[in-house]
Amino acid sequence: MKRSATAVWKGAGKDGNGVVSTQSNVLSKTQYSYKSRFENGTGTNPEELIAAAHAGCFSMKLAFVLAEAGFTAEEINTDCTITLEGTGITSSHLVLKAKVPGIDKAKFDAAAADAKANCPVSQLLNTSITLETTLL
Repeated sequence: MKRSATAVWKGAGKDGNGVVSTQSNVLSKTQYSYKSRFENGTGTNPEELIAAAHAGCFSMKLAFVLAEAGFTAEEINTDCTITLEGTGITSSHLVLKAKVPGIDKAKFDAAAADAKANCPVSQLLNTSITLETTLL
């Protein structure tokens, strides 16, 4: 399986702007710029998109890990914060809150650690990945 996205940038770094589009058209010419990345401008930015990808990938992987252990989550809610410092991404921090009937905290934490280590986006990122868990 292959998935794709396209970015088109026009102009200089700080004064230019661009758009990103995805193969699925969920994003279609979605604006991004210096201001949306480093200030509070309108549009998206690469770090926000990476955060969404990591949160989504981790949540789905956790659902599979839980199912393999005989559990079904009622809800998995994952927030991801990507930190950009200087010229590089320095960390991805996952905050997980989930409702999983019948599971104890130790099994839940083990499943979350497995998902953190083995979701494809975690494996792609070359940075520190931290995780906080709350079993509801």
